Amino acid sequence: MEIIGRGFLARHLRPIADAHPGVVLLAAGVSAAGDSPQAEFGREADLLYETIGHCEERGKRLVLFSTAATGMYSLRGEAGRESGPVRPATAYGRHKLALEAVLASSRLDYLILRLAHVVGPHQPAHQLLPSLTRQVASGAVRIYRGARRDLIDVSDVVHIVDGLLSTGVAREVVNVASGRAAPVEEIVGHIETCLGVRAEREFLDAAGAAQPVSIGKLRRLLPSVQDIGFGPDYHRAVLDKYVRNYTEHTAPSYERSH
Repeated sequence: MEIIGRGFLARHLRPIADAHPGVVLLAAGVSAAGDSPQAEFGREADLLYETIGHCEERGKRLVLFSTAATGMYSLRGEAGRESGPVRPATAYGRHKLALEAVLASSRLDYLILRLAHVVGPHQPAHQLLPSLTRQVASGAVRIYRGARRDLIDVSDVVHIVDGLLSTGVAREVVNVASGRAAPVEEIVGHIETCLGVRAEREFLDAAGAAQPVSIGKLRRLLPSVQDIGFGPDYHRAVLDKYVRNYTEHTAPSYERSH
């Protein structure tokens, strides 16, 4: 497997590269949902066009990472499914959906993976968990009212990517998430427990709805997902595993690649 990118996801996926010849995995691009300049979106689009051409010339399958965060799924009601409808609430979400459409209209065998909030070592500082942990450790944290986030361990993402590629799934969009979005206030409380501190809270009004993510399709395509242990306590186990790591070994905040 050819991996394009040198960031967080690319680093964790390299151990399975030899298992999937004929696959190109695009693990580079915009990973900051809130404040990315338009030029960064343009560079990621250009990289996708170039990679599609590369794969067409060589007959390769292309894996693209998209988002299952609230920027993509922002409708109140039932859980967000890959078949839609979706109403991206941010420029980041609209950008990712546009990239999905470009790839879906190509002649390639492809796999589009909509990722929830991935958590793990060597994560860029601007992403959710490093940012929250840094705030809590400083003694003050901002929380959007009603906000919820679906956390997933990067090691489980690698297992899922490996499994989906091994089954030969192609020309599909798949949510890669735990299926449970925990309240951010609950996440903050558990971070406090892990660090043994208490942070002052500042509450802000959230801009969009908190739509849960359906993993029904993932479960059908990869039944072994049931062995991961997704459930109401999954996010706490992920926090227990990584929170202390973020106080010591967090990638610089300017890193924008996956």
